[in-house]
Amino acid sequence: MNFIIKIYIFIFLTILSSIIYLYGSLAKTEETLSNNMEKLFVLQAREISQNIANHLQVHLQKNVYQELKNQPSLRDRMEHSLSVIITENYKYVYVLYRDEKGNYRYLLDGSKIDKGEFDDKLNVSPKWDHAYDSQKDLIINQTDLDTLWITYLKPFVLKDKTEAIIAIDFSVNLPHSIREATKPMRDILVYIFASIILLLLILLYQTLLNLKTKKDSLIDPLTQIYNRHYLRDFLNSKKLEKYQIMMLDIDYFKKVNDNYGHNTGDYILKEVASMLKEEIRSSDVLVRFGGEEFLVFIQKDRNNPEVVVDIAQRMRKKIEAKFFSFEKQIIRITISIGITTKTEHFKSINNAIKNADNMLYIAKKEGRNRVVYNRESGFLDSNMKTISDVKEALETEKLFCEFQAIYDIEENRIVKYEALVRIDSQDGTIIYPNMFLETITQTAVYRDLTKRVMQIVFQKIQENALYISINLNFSDILDDEIFLFIVQELRSNSKIASFLSIELLEYEAIAERKIIGERLLEIKKYGTKIAIDDFGSGYANYDIFNLLPIDIIKIDGSLVKNINKSHISYSIVKSIAILAQELGLEVIAEFVETDDILDVLQEMNIKYGQGFYLAKPNRELK
Repeated sequence: MNFIIKIYIFIFLTILSSIIYLYGSLAKTEETLSNNMEKLFVLQAREISQNIANHLQVHLQKNVYQELKNQPSLRDRMEHSLSVIITENYKYVYVLYRDEKGNYRYLLDGSKIDKGEFDDKLNVSPKWDHAYDSQKDLIINQTDLDTLWITYLKPFVLKDKTEAIIAIDFSVNLPHSIREATKPMRDILVYIFASIILLLLILLYQTLLNLKTKKDSLIDPLTQIYNRHYLRDFLNSKKLEKYQIMMLDIDYFKKVNDNYGHNTGDYILKEVASMLKEEIRSSDVLVRFGGEEFLVFIQKDRNNPEVVVDIAQRMRKKIEAKFFSFEKQIIRITISIGITTKTEHFKSINNAIKNADNMLYIAKKEGRNRVVYNRESGFLDSNMKTISDVKEALETEKLFCEFQAIYDIEENRIVKYEALVRIDSQDGTIIYPNMFLETITQTAVYRDLTKRVMQIVFQKIQENALYISINLNFSDILDDEIFLFIVQELRSNSKIASFLSIELLEYEAIAERKIIGERLLEIKKYGTKIAIDDFGSGYANYDIFNLLPIDIIKIDGSLVKNINKSHISYSIVKSIAILAQELGLEVIAEFVETDDILDVLQEMNIKYGQGFYLAKPNRELK
């Protein structure tokens, strides 16, 4: 910004200097014209006065005063000759003498108005005496704003004695005329200058507006710290080896939103951002990386190689000790921090960030509310993806869904599909949910992923008018943002509701049963069906049918895959089928992998099946 302002100042000063120069040149031109015209008039006055002196010398030989006094007719003739000289510019032409007392009196006056009579006294400037005594011509001039006045004095000398002085007064509106002639040029310069200044002001305003817009685009509106847009600029302009990297995450932040509401969550985020900012130096950079996750670049200190660890521990302890008070609620939170201390060991800054993300993952796995750094990556499953990997997949649209067909096994036809989330890796392989869902659980990234999957499914339903089911957790139904997103989509497009099923994963213990039940009823109002996925494992209990409005049971694959080998599995699956029939529920058997399993399911009168024997997941709907 400073560079741009300097450019504007340079342009402004250059234009201003040019205008001043041109304006000054114009004024100088006016002055030169005035001086030249003045010289021209003076030259004419000199010639006229010389002619008058010659004329007087012809007719007056001795005492001028006495001769003119004694010859009134001669006076008249001479005054008539002088009057011929009078023009609009040459106002007065007269001849005076100086008496013994030093007063100047009229001898001749060629004026047509305000005519002086013979021997009348005329008050003149003392400068006249200089011309009278020195017997040299004298020019007396005076220039006001609009008019040039000049009195030309020529002593009339006979026999080395000054007998009289010839005076010619002329005035012209020369300065005014020249200014009028050059006024259009001055106006043009003023208009040009004003236009350029206005243009510069507009450009400056636009530049400042663009800079403000760009700055706003780099600042997170909630926390007023840098966002991920700024991060891209920062990574392109800074050297990796100058910084240590800290990845920080608020522990169980999703529960804060679920239990206290998003307003409370926003308050926590703002307070945490403010507290983090207090702990870093002006040379450090704090970025809201997404949701409740922050990225901090700590400038290295030669005297303290692990300064980043000191800062991280101060942050952790400060937030742990803080009582957050909002709307009469007191909330305690903790943070987990992963650190990359030796960024110079990584080929790129993105790898260094991923390492910090790995350290953060370790901190969470070890119990949260801790700082982890310089751990071996072997702690992690080599196939496990980090939060950053999932974020990148969302941003680069590498996240997609495969669809596995669900068959009516009696009629051997497809009746619906189940959407299964996947990620395209850089090497072209597919990354499955077991490699990343655990990593992002209880983070804002999980919410973003869930919403994206639902958007994909909704679009597929709209395009193909096929029945599709999606997998959600009970916690997703409790999540206000996800629940409102579902309801808004169903409300805005009733076609989606009639083709959509929601499969609730049963491995979660059910909390807030009343709220979940009410929200599922709200969803069912739009025609959407509710299924219990993986029934028969995890926290399964039959009371769930009293608690929730269930339409479909999906029998867990671990039971189905053994029904042709295990009597226990066979009996459990059969009992579930009988229960579903009594309750009027649909039954879908998962993990139909062989022809034998399919035969057993048909014997049990289970109508629907899903598995690799029937159809493998595919990106395209068939």
